[in-house]
Amino acid sequence: MRVICVDDEPMTLEYTVEQCRGLKGIDEARGFTRARDALAWSGTHPVDLALLDIDMPDMNGITLAVKLKQLRPDMAVIFLTAYKQFAYDSFAAHPSGYLLKPVLLEELEREVAHVLAGRRPAAQAHVEVRTFGGFDVLADGKTVAFKYTKCKELLAYLVDRRGNSVTRAEAFAILWEDRLYDRSMQKQLDVYIRSLRATLQEYGIEEIFELKGGRMRILPELFSCDVYRFYEGDIDAVNAFRGEYMSSYSWANMTEAFLTGKALENHREH
Repeated sequence: MRVICVDDEPMTLEYTVEQCRGLKGIDEARGFTRARDALAWSGTHPVDLALLDIDMPDMNGITLAVKLKQLRPDMAVIFLTAYKQFAYDSFAAHPSGYLLKPVLLEELEREVAHVLAGRRPAAQAHVEVRTFGGFDVLADGKTVAFKYTKCKELLAYLVDRRGNSVTRAEAFAILWEDRLYDRSMQKQLDVYIRSLRATLQEYGIEEIFELKGGRMRILPELFSCDVYRFYEGDIDAVNAFRGEYMSSYSWANMTEAFLTGKALENHREH
């Protein structure tokens, strides 16, 4: 793993770089006293982890972190600072860690270990559901294409319900909001339900959806899902959340606000 360290205090920078070079899993550690130099170097060299001071004269560490993630979105960031008040602002850069100076070696080692754990290859799930940002379903690595957008939204809503069942009328109220649930719309919803089941069957993943006695639900135990791992406290899932959850659907706003609050709470604890 390649690491860059950025701090405008030369002695602190040298100490941090030396600490990193002694940690297991780090192949290269390079230091910069100027944020702009670090940004320029990272533009031509792949970087896995950035250890950043926040209070710097030419560019603060939070701004630098955002720019670095624009170059490489999967880059992990750990802030090293003497000031607790920066913790809230730093959340905007979606850091993997936040350590107060003077940084103890065991603290740094723990945070680096978290980053390394997140980069270990995981077994590919047969069905993977992604909810951070937009909403997508993958079957054996292939993105599922739905015939109708309402079919996809219906499945998204069921994922949001986390295995709790809903009636047709409840699902309709979410998907169509103020529309009247009359006979015509009941038939239309049935068309979407049949299409959804047909699509899932086409991709060989029909087992994740259940329809019994007029109630629908998904079976969470049969697929991998980023937001479910978030709820379980998986640190990699928490760090992967960047403030957006099923962004295409207005009904997802409440869950998005909850996730944002939990992520911020976790950030403060670490």
